[in-house]
Amino acid sequence: MTDVILHIYDVTNSGSDKTNNTIVNINKIFKDGIGLGGIFHSAVQVYGDDEWSFGFCEQGTGVFSCPSGQNPMYTYRESINLGRTNCSIFKVNQILRELSREWPGSSYDLLSRNCNHFCDQFCEMLNVPKLPGWVNRFANAGDAALEVAGNTAVRFKQAKTEIVSASKVAYRFLLGATNNILSSPDSTSDSNRVTSRFQAAWFKNLITTGAKPSSSSEIGNEVEGAQQQRKANEESPMLLNSRLQRDI
Repeated sequence: MTDVILHIYDVTNSGSDKTNNTIVNINKIFKDGIGLGGIFHSAVQVYGDDEWSFGFCEQGTGVFSCPSGQNPMYTYRESINLGRTNCSIFKVNQILRELSREWPGSSYDLLSRNCNHFCDQFCEMLNVPKLPGWVNRFANAGDAALEVAGNTAVRFKQAKTEIVSASKVAYRFLLGATNNILSSPDSTSDSNRVTSRFQAAWFKNLITTGAKPSSSSEIGNEVEGAQQQRKANEESPMLLNSRLQRDI
């Protein structure tokens, strides 16, 4: 059995002293002041004087080691004893070889697959408690926010698709109703037949071109005009007969 030590650093590798100082102050306020969390790098020490962590690289594994508490890229903050592991040194070396294959440097992601996530998995395989929640809280919160945003976008897209589908069904239904009106047999009432013809024409025009409905007075005028034209057509044969009789 041996102790498992977690080493924690302030992330101060931005290349700007102003930015690095800002991060240190943020960590002091949010971690030391209110215990919420901050922006941290972590590494695990087990058997020996080196610590193990994970970082980005274009090729090969992202798992690396350095002397404990002496990572030159960050500013050392503190160490936490996570307990004792029952794993032998042989088993720990086997675990590290396995993690080296599973954690290529190109898979690094600041919010969802960073050094703190690696240390969490390493500690789990060593059968000791995981990192305190405040170590990676900012990254977890950011990753959760992205997941919520992504889910919202997916749900919005699904809702939009459902609305479009429903609109198409409604359009086909209305168009079928209009065609039924246009092809329906003549009514016994001439005025009802003429009115239905104009209503059908208006309704079909509405759903195909989006035209605004006519006013009641315009529809009435159209109906009255159609009735007068029908009456004139009915009277025209009588006038023709009377002319033929006069000629004879």
